[in-house]
Amino acid sequence: MNYRYSSKTPNTDTDAVGEILKAAADPKIISFAGGLPAPELFPVKEIQTAVNQVFQAKGMTALQYGGSQGIPELRKVVAARATLDDITTNEEQILITTGSQQVLDLTAKLFLDSGDTVIVEKPTYLCAIDVFKSYGAHLVGIEMDEDGMKMDQLEAALQANPKAKLIYTIPNFQNPTGRTLSLERRRKIAQLAQQYDVLVLEDNPYGAVRFEGTPLPAIQSFDETDHVIYTSTFSKILAPGLRLGWVIAPSELISNYKRLKQSADLHSDILSQYIVAAFFENNDIAEHIAKITALYKERKDVMMQAIKKYFPKTVSYSRPEGGMFIWIEVPGIDSTQDLFDRCIQNNVAFVPGEPFYCQEIVPGTFRLNYSNMPAEQIDLGMKRLGEAIREVIQN
Repeated sequence: MNYRYSSKTPNTDTDAVGEILKAAADPKIISFAGGLPAPELFPVKEIQTAVNQVFQAKGMTALQYGGSQGIPELRKVVAARATLDDITTNEEQILITTGSQQVLDLTAKLFLDSGDTVIVEKPTYLCAIDVFKSYGAHLVGIEMDEDGMKMDQLEAALQANPKAKLIYTIPNFQNPTGRTLSLERRRKIAQLAQQYDVLVLEDNPYGAVRFEGTPLPAIQSFDETDHVIYTSTFSKILAPGLRLGWVIAPSELISNYKRLKQSADLHSDILSQYIVAAFFENNDIAEHIAKITALYKERKDVMMQAIKKYFPKTVSYSRPEGGMFIWIEVPGIDSTQDLFDRCIQNNVAFVPGEPFYCQEIVPGTFRLNYSNMPAEQIDLGMKRLGEAIREVIQN
């Protein structure tokens, strides 16, 4: 059969996410690859209690079809959480989604035609790149420093691309770099969005897991002209297997998101929505997040110490104040894939930097995840990784 694929089907055999998950699943490999939460912190007993409560009180409702916008109980939870980012919203401006990943797809479907320009951070979340490219977008990458996307380059890109449809940013503990957009730059993005009449998609999956520094308001909190769409998820603060996220946007946009969601999957899992709402009713989520934050800080500190101990002094790295990732840049390496292959032989894994770039690739870059490995495994894995770096540089 000669399968005649659509233009949205990837025309490559490369599967970066699949390789990440494969490495993470191999018990022989110490994996710093997947962006996986620590499973020992999943509140299994509390969720089981919530499940029993839902089945006893609302079993038939929770197993029935539901509205595409999401149950009111969970949208109330989201509205309350939004206030922590200085966002004022209401239930009608919230749509529950199948993870925040679905928001990326729905947003692209809602706004992008083939050839439209999307401005992204350089580097940025690899699955966002895949989504935008699948809708035929032209991607423009903006350089970053430790304070996030550089505003002079962003404005220059907006001037060079006056019909740009979207700016995509992960302002808190960015994936893959772990960097945080400064307060001044958050204000500036909101101002530029209004000035150049371009939408901003603010993706904030990691913001609640802050272990250093001062919490910063969302970009959307500075938006006075409905140019900023905000998305987040329960995956990093509760459990990714529940597959629940949300989008906060003006009511007109929510109506259109809802129509697109109806055609995509009708609604996100109703049972999971009721379970998460019951969990929030019964438990102190701030206390639970504090446990996550404490463990991730401990593991981040171990990894940072190991970088100093085992890596060549020429290596540079980000210094995250939260989240799950550290970004590494190794001068003198022409192919990060060669380093990856050497590391797999040494039973340690990371994510090569290549999939995080939409245009020019910076060799010798890669992402490390510290949230999913115990401290002793982090130290051993980083020792192996340091040895592999030195071997590849010497060759």
